[in-house]
Amino acid sequence: MRRLVECVPNFSEGANISVIDAIAAAIRSVPGVLLLDRSSDPDHNRTVITIAGGPEAVLEAALRAVGTAAELIDLRKHRGEHPRIGATDVLPFVPVSGVTLEDCAALAHAAGREIWQRYRIPVYFYEAAAIRPERESLANVRKGGFEGLREAIQSDPGRTPDIGEPRLHPSAGAVAVGARKFLIAYNINLNTADLEIAKRIARSVRPSSGGLPFVKAMAVNLRTRGLAQVSMNLTDFEQTPLHRVFTRVKYEAERHGVSIACSQVVGLIPRRALEIPAGCDLQLENFSADQVFESRLESAENERSAQPSTPQSVTTKTRG
Repeated sequence: MRRLVECVPNFSEGANISVIDAIAAAIRSVPGVLLLDRSSDPDHNRTVITIAGGPEAVLEAALRAVGTAAELIDLRKHRGEHPRIGATDVLPFVPVSGVTLEDCAALAHAAGREIWQRYRIPVYFYEAAAIRPERESLANVRKGGFEGLREAIQSDPGRTPDIGEPRLHPSAGAVAVGARKFLIAYNINLNTADLEIAKRIARSVRPSSGGLPFVKAMAVNLRTRGLAQVSMNLTDFEQTPLHRVFTRVKYEAERHGVSIACSQVVGLIPRRALEIPAGCDLQLENFSADQVFESRLESAENERSAQPSTPQSVTTKTRG
């Protein structure tokens, strides 16, 4: 079986296209890596890029992307709705074929060591790569954001990085490097600008409030659209499928006297995740077949075979 890894780095820039292009170019500079998708959102001020390939090639592409982001993104000037601690905020490795979650955790640890050696950016390991149990949750790692962590890291032993000195990079912050299964970034936009309603709904769907398992949720103000959003990560779509999340949010929205404007999948989604809720109208906005991971991977590999001098492919979508 071919060894194939997915990597989904998130960068703290969602509006400056030249910066995002430079990061994508750094990734494409590594032979054997397929750049499958890039999704940017100006309200979140964040870009999610999906790449795939052999473990060694994906590792090098990820490292070059981290270096480029560190050069071009200054968190001291960054403003956005999404929590973040770094120019490259999260760097997760995902097993696709011929590799295990444990292999991806080892890859994450190798990435962390190289990020510190090359760029002097401290690293925190999360989820399956965590070496401290309390850091399995990304929310614990990212608590306080860049500004809060910048202060806490100097005095709180519990915030010391897993790799690097107890100080953030002045402009690039820190990087959370992890290993995990496929995650679906799923947003539901409400027909209201009332952020308090979105906060109540987000709270109600979290497991900690007796909501849905394997769902992480927060409220986001989409200023450019005049809407409030329930922004979610689905960490196990087979246990908690899309239609169950949509139905729950719709129910909670109606309880608060509002409706759903649309929902969005950010980045790529496994085909199986769409097959499970067959027959349910998820009100997906601007969704295309290119967002199905298996389809995009097959298409990118065909493009590479047809154009050997241009080995990487990219689909670009702007959210929000």
